[in-house]
Amino acid sequence: MTAVMLVLCSVLYTLLVLGFAKAVTPSGGSVELVVRDGTAVGGANVGQAFSGDGYFQGRPSAVDYNGAGSGGSNKSPSNPDHLAAVQARIDTFLVHNPGVAKAEIPSELVTASGSGLDPDMSPGGARIQAKRIAQARGLSEEAVLKLIDQHTHGPLLGLFGPATVNVLELNLALDALQH
Repeated sequence: MTAVMLVLCSVLYTLLVLGFAKAVTPSGGSVELVVRDGTAVGGANVGQAFSGDGYFQGRPSAVDYNGAGSGGSNKSPSNPDHLAAVQARIDTFLVHNPGVAKAEIPSELVTASGSGLDPDMSPGGARIQAKRIAQARGLSEEAVLKLIDQHTHGPLLGLFGPATVNVLELNLALDALQH
């Protein structure tokens, strides 16, 4: 029985999920490289770090955006180390986004995900950063908000999941807007 369950759960289930991913995703379950001017600039379906006040910051990563070792921190919401990390992210966010109240910060911008590689954020997570980005880039806040709206993807089939904004696509659109 142990050998049968081992084969079912470890081998067949894994192959079934991999086959499903290859069949239904545009990239076949692989990274979707984004190429600009002949150079790969990132993966559309893999989160990455952006630095500087002129870029949108996505969800934090417990694995420093390492696709080879994806995973969460496995710390409970009451863990002192987890709480300290979240507070440090909140403090950093508030320093870079003056005028934003702590209660207004979406939790996605200060808590790491299960994979540590989320490529998307909510439109609200993008909108709360618009003022900072507009100031850093010398743009109007309205122009940045319009860009967010243009890059917001609705729920799957209009029903499943939340609206999202791909952080890489949005940051590349910001760069294109200024050239």
